[in-house]
Amino acid sequence: MRVRVATALSLTAITVLSLPACSAENTGTKNDTAASAHAGKPAGADRHATPLSSAALGKRLLDESNLGSGYLRKPERPSQHDDVAVVGCPALNELGSDAATGGSLTFPRQAKATFTYNGGSNSEVSEELYSDAAGKLSKGIGEIFDALTGCPTYQVVAGATAIDMASQELPAPHGLGDEQWSQLLTFSAGGRDTVVKQTAIRDGSVLLIISGSPALVDSHLGKALAKATATS
Repeated sequence: MRVRVATALSLTAITVLSLPACSAENTGTKNDTAASAHAGKPAGADRHATPLSSAALGKRLLDESNLGSGYLRKPERPSQHDDVAVVGCPALNELGSDAATGGSLTFPRQAKATFTYNGGSNSEVSEELYSDAAGKLSKGIGEIFDALTGCPTYQVVAGATAIDMASQELPAPHGLGDEQWSQLLTFSAGGRDTVVKQTAIRDGSVLLIISGSPALVDSHLGKALAKATATS
């Protein structure tokens, strides 16, 4: 299946097309298998909340003052629109190009930021915030994670670059927000493995996605959620 990739598989972490430039991280291998984990209560059981604007979401992103010394914000990169083939993932194929392009998450209200720690390309943490009706957010992120659940291993071909993908189920962070998803993704290309942890939390009308080095995701998840869902 040929599709167009935009924020794409960027949802599955830092961006497929930037992977060959990343350094290896020895916390996993391409043989890792499994999928995403999801926990929480149905969207219909949540409190009703008015969606936030993109400008409001932008103010709720983490910044250098929240992260501490050693962090630098990376300039926002333009969306990629390269032809990509997804091989060996029936679940993604069934969802069609929308899944491969993050189509279910192209909510108009969104804000994003990526930071590096001490300048290391394998020490990045990326934050995405989306806002919409709770049910829409739940469906959008749930479809992507559910598709990956059915694909513990598959391959993405972008131009002449073949990227082996693997996912490992992680316990969802119970007690945070209304719904939670978490997984560990391994990107393998050019003889190098890059391991990225991704955790998504929906709290009312706000969806937070943190991706990056597992240690950095764990370190900053709580403060990111607190700032994203602050009432003042």
